[in-house]
Amino acid sequence: MNIALIAHDAKKKLMQNFCIAYRGVLSKNELYATGTTGRLVEEVTNLSVHKFLAGHLGGEQQIGAAIEHNEIDLVIFLRDPLTQKSHEPDVGNVMHLCDVHNIPVATNLASAELLIKSLDRGDLEWREMYK
Repeated sequence: MNIALIAHDAKKKLMQNFCIAYRGVLSKNELYATGTTGRLVEEVTNLSVHKFLAGHLGGEQQIGAAIEHNEIDLVIFLRDPLTQKSHEPDVGNVMHLCDVHNIPVATNLASAELLIKSLDRGDLEWREMYK
């Protein structure tokens, strides 16, 4: 499975901790991330992450394009709901594309843990039909 990782600045440390905790599951999959998030995840996990541009420089749009081309199977987007982002339209675009293309998406730690545990159990194998 191809997993996209995105985290707002206030959630980057949480993303690192999440990836440390679920390193075993994540290591069995291909990881994609916006630039800074990808670098931070690589630093703490030693996992290989394909890094797009930083989110505010177009990385979220690049992930959106990958979603449109059916190259992403799962999105973990740890959002900061308390701080307004200057690039908020890109955030909405990723969410919209996940809805349009039926991509499971987590926007907080609770939903991220549910999805990663489902992935580990094999509950997301239906995504293979889309390829």
